[in-house]
Amino acid sequence: MRNTLLGLFGSAALLLAGMAQAEIQTREIPYTAADGTQLIGYHAWDDSLQGKRPGVIVVHEWWGLNDYAKRRARDLAALGYSALAVDMYGGGQNTSHPDDAKAFMNAALANPTIPMARFQAGLDLLKAQPQTDADKLAAIGYCFGGKVVLDMARQGVPLAAVVSFHGALVTATPATPGSVKAKVLVEHGAADSFVTPEQVAALKTEMQQAGADFRFVELPGAKHGFSNPDADAHKGHGLDLGYQKEADERSWADMQALFKEVF
Repeated sequence: MRNTLLGLFGSAALLLAGMAQAEIQTREIPYTAADGTQLIGYHAWDDSLQGKRPGVIVVHEWWGLNDYAKRRARDLAALGYSALAVDMYGGGQNTSHPDDAKAFMNAALANPTIPMARFQAGLDLLKAQPQTDADKLAAIGYCFGGKVVLDMARQGVPLAAVVSFHGALVTATPATPGSVKAKVLVEHGAADSFVTPEQVAALKTEMQQAGADFRFVELPGAKHGFSNPDADAHKGHGLDLGYQKEADERSWADMQALFKEVF
């Protein structure tokens, strides 16, 4: 009897341990933008969940589609989303040197049609995944990616919400009255030396004049890159970056609250 009970308890413990761990699955998926650029997406989802769930695009920092962007896709999958870290540079390019990152970014922003085409290709790919509810879509972006998701909202891409984390705010495609369909959340570090007060004011005015559903959160003492634990490693290149745990956790919580609202 005692051995039987121990066996039952042991089986139950193993079952609970398995249930406690989200079964996060990932895969790389090649895809092609309308301009012919070959791209590589990183899809993440929780295989223990049944049926379709909201889809979230993740747009990388200016470093490219690196491990950090992929980790954020896995984080979203653990929250119950179908997440796709998209490739805005082509071929899954990424770097740890700012000169290369600047060159990649400038090439991707050389014409406003380039980021739109590559983002749309990623969005179409996410919608095509069997785990994704194609009627419930959002996007988040970091640094360069924050600018990209803001620009997609400005141009009326049909998303429920976009969230920019320490993103660039200037744009060549400003919002016009009624153009912004998504709820917009901007998580900005108060000590971000890459973004001027004038740029912050211009964004607020732009969103107000466009009639956007817009929220701007200023995080005290946070520098550019505040959400990325690897940000401090780049200080050797003379970049004014810095991770801040409090800002990272607060901004992520704000994102979750917004997604719960729209989904």
